Amino acid sequence: MHLTARALLTLALALAACGEREKDHGEGKEAREEHSELSAFELENGIGPVKEKIELGALDQALADKGKAVFEVKCSMCHKMDTLYIGPALGEVTGRRTPAYIMNMILNPQEMVERHPVAKQLLAERMTFMANQNLTREEARAVLEYLRTQAKSPPKP
Repeated sequence: MHLTARALLTLALALAACGEREKDHGEGKEAREEHSELSAFELENGIGPVKEKIELGALDQALADKGKAVFEVKCSMCHKMDTLYIGPALGEVTGRRTPAYIMNMILNPQEMVERHPVAKQLLAERMTFMANQNLTREEARAVLEYLRTQAKSPPKP
């Protein structure tokens, strides 16, 4: 039986995901120890350049419009608002994740999937790495503002 490189990669990721899932659900102590290197802030807000809580005020429609333009060019190939696509649906992401977490995932996806338990779980479920789109912090903030316009529930503080 001959396997293509893509098939081998998919198989390797599937096996790795299964092992990771067993470790996280089996030995709770091991899972906690593995993530003990992360601070409480990092566990809630992600790992990356955003190292402070982002306070959201009133919606800034001009910033959201800029974010929509960035989203359409950089994000919409993999993410839809209400449909699981290549990446997770993002219509309600602001109700599930903190603003800092969302920005860190946008700005630092590689380290997030390597070290953050939630991002690792998403990788195991979707078996697709989020591409680093090399957005600036200002562009990531604009995308966050656009995502706020898509949510039906209030944002997570």
